[in-house]
Amino acid sequence: MLNSALAPPPALALGPRLTVLAHNTLGAALFDGHTHSADLLRLVFLDPRARESYPDWDQVAAATVAALRGGTATGTDDPRPVETVGGLCLKSEEFARLRTRHDVRRKTHESKRLRHPLVGELTLDYETLTVNSAPGQQLVVYHAAPGSTSEQALALLGSLTASGAERAPRPHPAPEH
Repeated sequence: MLNSALAPPPALALGPRLTVLAHNTLGAALFDGHTHSADLLRLVFLDPRARESYPDWDQVAAATVAALRGGTATGTDDPRPVETVGGLCLKSEEFARLRTRHDVRRKTHESKRLRHPLVGELTLDYETLTVNSAPGQQLVVYHAAPGSTSEQALALLGSLTASGAERAPRPHPAPEH
């Protein structure tokens, strides 16, 4: 984890369709500048900079589709996941292809490489916590290895964010259930 003298680690609260319900300042800064930064599913498949931002895009894309399937497998009659999937299948051949694999996986923990326009490449681990009082919601907390260049890059991003170097806050989507 980051040294406690530094900013809190990036954190995002996600809904079942991988929309960002809330984030801390560093969590927002990590994905700032993307067309779909409030929706990780659309960010991966529809954002023009996604392949540049994720050096391991193929792995990220497969894990994202599997996490969507895992997060929306609640057995409810909610039509929104079907609408989300249908819309993405029409707009992204890669999404449609990965969706036919029927991989199911919940976000738990793993490493992810990101290429940030302000601080360069980061290798971050993340841990995912479920929110028992809100089925389908998750808290995702990213952290860098102590003493690593990624930890230094996160500290730099935190200082740039604190100094007002980031863009104005983006509006959030309507809450998911």
